[in-house]
Amino acid sequence: MTAAKSPDFPTNYQALVDSGWKTRSVKEEMKANLISILESGEDPFAGIVGYEDTVIPEVNLAVLAEHDMLFLGEKGQAKSRMMRLLVGLLDEWIPYIDDPRLSVHEDPSKPITSLGKTLVSETRPEDLSIAWWHREQRYAERLGPGTKFADIIGEIDPAKLTGGVSLGAEEALAFGLIPRMHRGIFAMNELPELDDLVQVGLFNILEERDVQIRGYPIQFDLDISILFSANPSTYNRSGKVIPQLKDRIGSLIRTHYPNDRELGIEILQQEASASLLGSYPVQVPLFMYQVLEEITVQARKSKFVDHASGVSARFSLANFRTMVASARRRSILHQERPAVPRISDLGHLYTSATGKLELDMMGTHQMSEKQVMDNVIADSIRTVFEEYVDQHGLEAIAEIFRKGFRVEVGDLLPSSAYAERLQHVPKAWELAFQVNAAENEAVRASCVEFILAGMYCTDRISRSQRHGKIEYEI
Repeated sequence: MTAAKSPDFPTNYQALVDSGWKTRSVKEEMKANLISILESGEDPFAGIVGYEDTVIPEVNLAVLAEHDMLFLGEKGQAKSRMMRLLVGLLDEWIPYIDDPRLSVHEDPSKPITSLGKTLVSETRPEDLSIAWWHREQRYAERLGPGTKFADIIGEIDPAKLTGGVSLGAEEALAFGLIPRMHRGIFAMNELPELDDLVQVGLFNILEERDVQIRGYPIQFDLDISILFSANPSTYNRSGKVIPQLKDRIGSLIRTHYPNDRELGIEILQQEASASLLGSYPVQVPLFMYQVLEEITVQARKSKFVDHASGVSARFSLANFRTMVASARRRSILHQERPAVPRISDLGHLYTSATGKLELDMMGTHQMSEKQVMDNVIADSIRTVFEEYVDQHGLEAIAEIFRKGFRVEVGDLLPSSAYAERLQHVPKAWELAFQVNAAENEAVRASCVEFILAGMYCTDRISRSQRHGKIEYEI
């Protein structure tokens, strides 16, 4: 084994002892470091939005209680991110015995393998080489489906048996991920999808911290923090997780989707801000953020969508990037800067939404995913538009259409086309631009489409669609 070393770190065991270093378990590390972080007023889970009063306090309690944890929630609720952030509670560096024959990062003051114990007992402290293990390398993660016993726990190595090693000896083992993560964190995603045999192996580790392979008990004092994630629909299904394993998991942390649309928008902006930069920058009006996040909110409430599966935050992010890409394409074709998304850009969301919604076959009555998305998008536009109607009094615009006004929109029309058309309509149309005050033609074109789509979705005007273009009229 090799690792990066600081010149200030001890490189042999005697120097390590002289430095005053004291060993402590992984969970003691995490507990002590969390206490220090909380005392300093820092945020141990920076970048997590919407969990400040719910999930994070429960995680803090689990760490202080020195528990293994299971994060239970639907897809896209930051379960894996929460597990990965726990790495930040580990010491930045820990020492280990630097010997290539060792299969684990042995604590020089508390070795667990027979070879490690021999090295410590038979080597002078000043000759026992020490290297340093960074916390980023002390985390391993595995996805449940397809995972075998040998992958995470270990297997008998036939080559070692051929060489004369006894079948029941420790030296006959080829270690899996969990023994190799001794003194670190191991995370298992989708726990209910694990084979029963692997679950039994995990039960032994949680209960006794030992390893049993092919009926041969190999006693190791494993020092490890184990994390799990699961979806409620499978975790709570009888027989998916053995009761003994459930009983040994110290804390069950329930995750959730954002409690309101504003939090969802904040998460979206945090995750997708980089995609707005570049040679063709993108400016997203607030109402387009609101409509896009409302699409996710409506999908989660829709009777046509399987609620047990959930609608991931990745659904919002993928749709946002598709909308931005459509706006950017128009910007490139017409050399408009900045690119500003419009409602017509949402016509491309079928590409990013396909496969991310699992339909409720009892509720859809054979509706296609595209038809479900059409309903969800229309409901989202209606919801956001009605909020703006109350604020800006947009009813007067409908009167313009009653006098024979028609307007054509489309995701590839230049913004100047909207400006030219609106030169010949009454001043009442200026009310539309109060939803996003700007003189930029691209922003104003986006406002026009939002008002038109909103009036259509609330049955104030009608529309017809032909060759990718939409015409609104009474």
